[in-house]
Amino acid sequence: MNKIYYVGYDAAHPNDFVYNVPEGFPNYLLVVTTTPALFQVNGNISEYPPHTAVLYPPGCPIWYGAARKKYGNHWLRFASDESFVTNFSQPAVPFTVSDPEYCHNLFQLLTWEASPVVISQLLRILFDKLRDDLLHAQSSSHDYELLSLRRRISASPQLSWSISDMAKELHISAGYLQLLYKQKFQISCMDDVIGFRLIKARDLLICTTQSISEIAEQCGYNNTEHFCRQFRKNLGLSPGNFRKAQSKIRQKETIL
Repeated sequence: MNKIYYVGYDAAHPNDFVYNVPEGFPNYLLVVTTTPALFQVNGNISEYPPHTAVLYPPGCPIWYGAARKKYGNHWLRFASDESFVTNFSQPAVPFTVSDPEYCHNLFQLLTWEASPVVISQLLRILFDKLRDDLLHAQSSSHDYELLSLRRRISASPQLSWSISDMAKELHISAGYLQLLYKQKFQISCMDDVIGFRLIKARDLLICTTQSISEIAEQCGYNNTEHFCRQFRKNLGLSPGNFRKAQSKIRQKETIL
């Protein structure tokens, strides 16, 4: 159920405007700026560009204001028990809105609309858009960490990589790591680990005379049979047959 208490769009305030509610509200407050603005996040006040959005959950301290110029925003105070609101990622964290005009139009419609059913539909549309924008912003902020993580996986795929450990390293949840990783590299975390392990195994099979079990261990596998199954599944041949095939190819190249 959703209930709107107050809503407005294109609100304008002077250059000394400050909105400070230390105890927060018993309901949600959504703010989308139309001008540069100051926001307090984790005790620090920073300036953010126009078209910045923030969702304050019930009881969350609120502080924002003008950034030396006139301040403008759209805003919405409302109650909701819908999961698209209650599960909104990282509340009270500013992020950029990618389509300001689209959001402006939705705030207009919410101001004019009286039907509870239509209001719920509009809120869902608005939050779907905001969730996409927030996800994009968070993904961009983790780009360096994700690239660094993948480089380390490729360099040492034999290590005991786990989603939970990788997520802790990036200070995000395991589920969110998997989502960001898949979006960034078009492959899941653990499938990427397996892929790099098999690349290393392939190179060792070609360039060394080590046994299959030794290669499996060097690539992070405690069980040789499991290694062989994964190798066959991904490369179409068992490790032994792959080595034989590569040996024949090298022999033909030597004759030529």
